[in-house]
Amino acid sequence: MDIGYKIKQLRQKNALTQEELAIRCDLSPGFISQMERDLASPSISTLEAILVALGETLQNFFTPESELVIIGRQRDVCKKVFDKQGYDISWIVPNAQKFSMEPILIHIKKDGKTRLEIPHEGEEFGYVVSGEVSLVLNEKEYEIKEKESFYFMPYKDHYLVNKNKKTAEVLWVSCPPNF
Repeated sequence: MDIGYKIKQLRQKNALTQEELAIRCDLSPGFISQMERDLASPSISTLEAILVALGETLQNFFTPESELVIIGRQRDVCKKVFDKQGYDISWIVPNAQKFSMEPILIHIKKDGKTRLEIPHEGEEFGYVVSGEVSLVLNEKEYEIKEKESFYFMPYKDHYLVNKNKKTAEVLWVSCPPNF
């Protein structure tokens, strides 16, 4: 196991500098640097102090990461229809709301409009599988055609609308989950 590399990953995940981590653990920044490059090894008590500062337990730190693979099967798809608004959402990955991103498939009928999403943290990505839609951010509209994509930071009110005759199909990924 590459202890130094894992500590560096945790430190960066927590947005700490080597100096900030050293201060929290009463260590020198030089020792943190050497440890992350595997030039120095921490004692168990020093490692525990570092892990506490990084919000990690000794047990989790030494538990091998399992490979997470989820296959979304048709039988697992959860669909919700919004008849009045003219669209439906299919959650295509089981329990995706537990993870850092949530992919959904949206079908928007002619003159259909998804619900208004209020500003939130994160990132949004969409790909128009078929048809055409307008992405509305506040009052500004962006036309997105079949096989085109969109990506934005959701700091503004936003929704999709279909002003065309053909039903549009959009793969939408929200990070963090928002649907």
